[in-house]
Amino acid sequence: MCGIIGIVGNHSVNQQIYDALTAVQHRGQDAAGMTTTDGRILYTRKDNGLVRDVFQQHHMQSLHGNIGIGHVRYPTAGSASSAEAQPMYVNSPYGITLAHNGNLTNAESLQADLFQEDLRHLNTKSDSEVLLNVFAHELQHQHRQGAPQPDPDHIFAAVEGVHRRCRGAYAAVAMIIGSGIVGFRDRYGIRPLVFGRRENDAGTEYMIASESVALDILGFEIIRDVAPGEAVYITNRGELHTRVCAKETKLTPCIFEYVYLARPDSILDDVSVYKSRLRQGDLLAQRILEQYAGDKHDIDAIIPIPDTGRTAALPLAHQLNVKYREGFIKNRYIGRTFIMPGQSERQKSVRQKLNIIELEFKGKNVMLVDDSIVRGTTIRQIIRMARNAGANKVFVASAAPAVRHPNVYGIDMPVRDELVAHERTEEEIAELIGADWLVYQKIEDLIMSAKEGNPAIESFECSIFDGKYVTGDIDEVYLERLSLARSDKMKQKRDKEFNSDQTVAELHNHV
Repeated sequence: MCGIIGIVGNHSVNQQIYDALTAVQHRGQDAAGMTTTDGRILYTRKDNGLVRDVFQQHHMQSLHGNIGIGHVRYPTAGSASSAEAQPMYVNSPYGITLAHNGNLTNAESLQADLFQEDLRHLNTKSDSEVLLNVFAHELQHQHRQGAPQPDPDHIFAAVEGVHRRCRGAYAAVAMIIGSGIVGFRDRYGIRPLVFGRRENDAGTEYMIASESVALDILGFEIIRDVAPGEAVYITNRGELHTRVCAKETKLTPCIFEYVYLARPDSILDDVSVYKSRLRQGDLLAQRILEQYAGDKHDIDAIIPIPDTGRTAALPLAHQLNVKYREGFIKNRYIGRTFIMPGQSERQKSVRQKLNIIELEFKGKNVMLVDDSIVRGTTIRQIIRMARNAGANKVFVASAAPAVRHPNVYGIDMPVRDELVAHERTEEEIAELIGADWLVYQKIEDLIMSAKEGNPAIESFECSIFDGKYVTGDIDEVYLERLSLARSDKMKQKRDKEFNSDQTVAELHNHV
């Protein structure tokens, strides 16, 4: 999960990209980057850290030009090295820089093809660099057909080549020096991408972004979501061209965007994330009433786990006719726990992130409402905090079904053994996390909560809940290899090696 931005403006775009990146900061807190151009030269700043830390005033002053792209990174592969921060760049053809959200499921075979057949060297283990080089090679093939500068047909033919070669989930923005910006989305539309326009005295400006909220804060009018397999090309002169560049497309957006990933004030594929989460709370309340055989429950208060648990908790409390109470105060300067890079970081941050209001727990039976339960690390510690505050009983309600399967499309859930629900019943999970009682949303209800916002969406990507991978190229061998490469143990090992290398480099520089 990452956030991407692209703007073709009539004036300097550095501040606009900065503001847009802060709007999608929730999609990645590991690194941030921005590349702008004046039509001749690329200007880039990227590094590990939050947007506010990566871009200081002197950095902003050096990012010239009225065209640019930006990225916030949350790694599912590779390392913590700033070398994998985006946008990434290749100088041939034309000079291309790219920012990517998602995960290529055939990245390893593509790496071999790029080296052996396309004669392209990759400098990182990032699948984003793979995607960039595939696009660059396909565009270079068009250049060899006699095009001094790419026209829309060349751009769309290159994107068609990307769809032909790449598998998995990807939404990307690429900037071509001297030409413009192209945004494209995989044939299933798994990862979100939206574009819009803004009129001013100098003409029309265009913007592409991961979520509609980024367009909202900058005053852009949303045109629509980029369709599955579609490319949106905006020239330096502000001309808009669109074309579907893939065959057999089918809109199958990731359901977890509506559970946790996206901001509630975003609209993805014509579905309000906020309204979807309200419906999740309504449907979850119906399930609780069914299991309690009516309204004969002993819940004294509904308490959300902030922030993403709040929206579902409100209608849940209303339907159960139970008091809604805020029992936790969140430190907003601590990152989202789910996207911390390792288990030790997640465990350390939970207590730092949340402080408890003991009066709301002492002597009461409370139901904690969370958007989902993934590894169980956060909820286990929160339940312990509730009991230490004097709660009589602690029930837990999850607005999402049990997460039982790895995700291969850009969310950091790669290892089955690290998922608390893997091969466990609800009763076993409740005992493990320390809850008196646990209830999950039914998957058909979760789908209904999103589909009601846009009945035209026939299906959703729900692999973490049902184990069905829509791209059709995932087998046990792939999942096992993914598990070995991306477990928390492997991440900690890579981070340790990276920190060791950094220490050696610092000592060398000091000497």
